Amino acid sequence: MPRKILGVIPARHASSRFPGKALALIAGKPMIQHVYERAIRARHLSEVVVATDDENIFQTVRSFGAPVRMTSASHASGTDRVAEVASASTAELVVNIQGDEPLLDPDAIDVAVLPLAGDPDLVMGTLKKRIEDPGELSNPNVVKVVTDLAGNAIYFSRSTIPHPRADATPREVVFYKHIGLYVYRRDFLLQYPDLPVGPLERAERLEQLRALENGYRIRVTETEYESFGVDTPQDLQRVAAWLQTRTSVPKNG
Repeated sequence: MPRKILGVIPARHASSRFPGKALALIAGKPMIQHVYERAIRARHLSEVVVATDDENIFQTVRSFGAPVRMTSASHASGTDRVAEVASASTAELVVNIQGDEPLLDPDAIDVAVLPLAGDPDLVMGTLKKRIEDPGELSNPNVVKVVTDLAGNAIYFSRSTIPHPRADATPREVVFYKHIGLYVYRRDFLLQYPDLPVGPLERAERLEQLRALENGYRIRVTETEYESFGVDTPQDLQRVAAWLQTRTSVPKNG
């Protein structure tokens, strides 16, 4: 296991559908605090840091005692924000933890970390989950992924992949959705923002395709973790209800 593994939670105030969601209260705590408290329960993370460009988020995170870094307001993506924090760290591996998933499973972080911890030639890893709801297959907001026999990503798409032929049986075709938690080898992460953006990334608007288009492997590990991102106030209400009842994890949409 690498000597140091850094977890970074990028959090920004701007959001087209839910501005300020990082500070929205769930069961008396801001959402970013729920994410942090779950992330620090991962066994393999040496440190977890919140990265933000917003003063209110910065002060809120400090108030509940978590490490926080103020980052540039010019970053185009959360990955860029994570890379800025990683540039000042000696960590060998860096985990990009979504700041809008208050139901984060700490075990999912450990599952994503292990392949890179055991193989120094891997530079990037992420997760997939078997699709059980047929409605997710045609939903472009649910990103699908296909992998080779070694578990390396072949492609990510908003379309249904693979495309089943008419006579295919359910046993022959299994569909997986991508879970957007990423692990990077630090040196690779620092160069990632400068990699050329290819036509597939532009077409799908999926940043992870940049690695594939530039010839890098992404190891994709299967998990049972059901990701639930808070994108709207209605999502926030569903999370709050789940925390009260502790029933099955709600679904997006």
